[in-house]
Amino acid sequence: MDMDALRRLLDGVQDGSVSVDDAAARCRDLPFEDLGFAKVDHHRALRNGAPEVILCEGKSTSEVVAISEAITRAGSNLFATRASADVAEAVRKALPDARYNARARTISLPQQPLKAREGILIVSAGTADLPVAEEALETAAMMGHAVDCLYDVGVAGIHRLLSHTPTLAEANVVVVVAGMEGALPSVVGGLISAPVIAVPTSVGYGASLNGIAALLGMLNSCASGVTVVNIDNGFGAGFAAARINSMVAKDAN
Repeated sequence: MDMDALRRLLDGVQDGSVSVDDAAARCRDLPFEDLGFAKVDHHRALRNGAPEVILCEGKSTSEVVAISEAITRAGSNLFATRASADVAEAVRKALPDARYNARARTISLPQQPLKAREGILIVSAGTADLPVAEEALETAAMMGHAVDCLYDVGVAGIHRLLSHTPTLAEANVVVVVAGMEGALPSVVGGLISAPVIAVPTSVGYGASLNGIAALLGMLNSCASGVTVVNIDNGFGAGFAAARINSMVAKDAN
């Protein structure tokens, strides 16, 4: 339940369209619902504006399905990350309206209106970085933001990026996803005034050390305003970008 849903529930009690007993039943599982193996945080959207997200890794298929059903039963938007095709198939069998992005490995099922605020741009260095970039995109979209993308514009062909300089300049926040040596966020950070969220990926040959080389390169960026998230953490980058863009939208109003 988020703040808008709570307001609608209270308005319903006030105008008589919702009984006190019905309202009490819908609030019964706040702040959380205990499934035994998991305590589903239905209160999270009230606290920080976004419902709980399911990390599928480390959970059995039946556990992911049960948590998904609990979230949707409460009327919240469903979003799950790191979901295999088998897990997604099981969730979609239980919840046919759920959508699976196989590249991002995310499952999404909006039940509340998404505002689609503009201002987020996601940039990827290469096609191999797209799974992480798509995870960031799906995350920001589920938090109510319209996302623009520039894919395959890495420093190996810098003219591909420079041809989109006006698009870069218009963004409120830019997520830059890169593996190998992780140079792209520094380039982008030197071109624009908006915050840059750098995402190192585990893409690259041996000395890239599964993303550590890119991580260290981004942490040592000489461009101002570059913030770095963990290796392959498209979810964290998309979430942070959505938070920043929401603040920009709030200031604009």
